[in-house]
Amino acid sequence: MQMAAEEFERLVIDELDLLPDDMVDGLDNVIFVVEDRPEDGSLDLLGVYDGVALTEREQYGFGEIPDRIVLFREPLLAACASIEQLRDEIHITLVHEIAHFYGINDDRLHELGWA
Repeated sequence: MQMAAEEFERLVIDELDLLPDDMVDGLDNVIFVVEDRPEDGSLDLLGVYDGVALTEREQYGFGEIPDRIVLFREPLLAACASIEQLRDEIHITLVHEIAHFYGINDDRLHELGWA
């Protein structure tokens, strides 16, 4: 599947807007970023949480560098055959990475069906 970067970013914003308020209201000092691919150039990773989970923070305050949730455009496009499938995969990836912000690990996400 192919899609311009701007259109893909619009889909990400649309899916963020659809997430429940109680999931996104607690996201303090977090930015969402779209990049083409992970640093290693692979198509295996759809997204990543880059930060310190709430459950692991000892002291957090003013002036901290924002945590980042990164979605990788090319791997997501490569994994999907339709716009509907892409929307679903973006949604799942957002939920998965936001869960890491809240301290939910991959094992628990697998149990919940989000990995």
